[in-house]
Amino acid sequence: MSDTGQDLNKQLADLLGRIPYAVFLGVRADLAGDEMTAVLPYSDRLIGNPVLPALHGGVIGAFLEMTAVAQLSVGQGLVGLPRTIDVTIDYLRSGRPRDTFARANIRKAGRRIANVQVEAWQETRSAPIAVLHGHFLIAPKDDGVA
Repeated sequence: MSDTGQDLNKQLADLLGRIPYAVFLGVRADLAGDEMTAVLPYSDRLIGNPVLPALHGGVIGAFLEMTAVAQLSVGQGLVGLPRTIDVTIDYLRSGRPRDTFARANIRKAGRRIANVQVEAWQETRSAPIAVLHGHFLIAPKDDGVA
């Protein structure tokens, strides 16, 4: 991996380390080229419905939002953390008691607002368990223009 890739991985780990809920959940992210995959490792404490059992919807929603924030921060080289304007989450199937993965796609990043879509899956990417559509306020980049 190049120095730039190692720098981005360190930046990503530092970012997730500054989000207390991400630390509590054990969320981590891996970069492969320009593609970031977030990982939510399974833990018994993530179960919301023990009868099925299924992951808690709030955990899945937070994981999706953290994935969007991480992708925007690293992918756009932002100065500060993006702030959530609004999100819509479609829960497509139950999250089973196993590791969950997510990838964010920045649909459009303007000067102040970014539109992001995130998909979460467990066994196969073609069978997502949830999808987030969100708008985030991003800090303007320092482009050197006064």
